[in-house]
Parts: sequence; structure tokens; C-alpha cells
Amino acid sequence: MHIEGLGDIFVWLYLLINAAVFVLYGVDKWKAERHKWRISEQALLGAAFLGVFGAFLGMHFFRHKIRKPKFSVGVPLIMLLEIGMGYLILR
Repeated sequence: MHIEGLGDIFVWLYLLINAAVFVLYGVDKWKAERHKWRISEQALLGAAFLGVFGAFLGMHFFRHKIRKPKFSVGVPLIMLLEIGMGYLILR
């Protein structure tokens, strides 16, 4: 497999991870509305490190965790870190 093929796999994997994190935030919101067992905040923030764009979109689409500073500040900070790291790696 050549380098371009690996890059394609990486992009698809990153998109898949972000989609899964988006769904995770939606599931937690659904559980919160029904007073069911919840996904821990640590797990949601950990997932944000893997798929920060999915976490950010999930927070705003589902209107979930947007008032908690741990998320409203933390997730955008994680996003800035990932964008900065991506810039350094790709430059």
C-alpha cells in the first residue's frame, strides 16, 4: 500500500471516530432526558480527545453539556490543540 492510500485510510478512520463520538453525545443526551444510566463526563471528555469535531458538533446539535465549563471551554481547547498539532504535522 502506498502512502496516499494510508492517508485515505487515516481520513476515513478519523471521520468514523468523529461520527461515533457525535453519536455518543447524542446517546448521553437521550439517557439524560429519560433519567437512565449515563455515560461519565470523563468518558465523554476522553472521547473528545479522539474525535473533537464530533464532540463539538454533538454538544451543539443535541444541546448537551454546553453550559458546563468543563465542556464549553475544554472541548474548544482540545480542538485548538488538535488543529495546532495537525498543522505542525502536515506542514
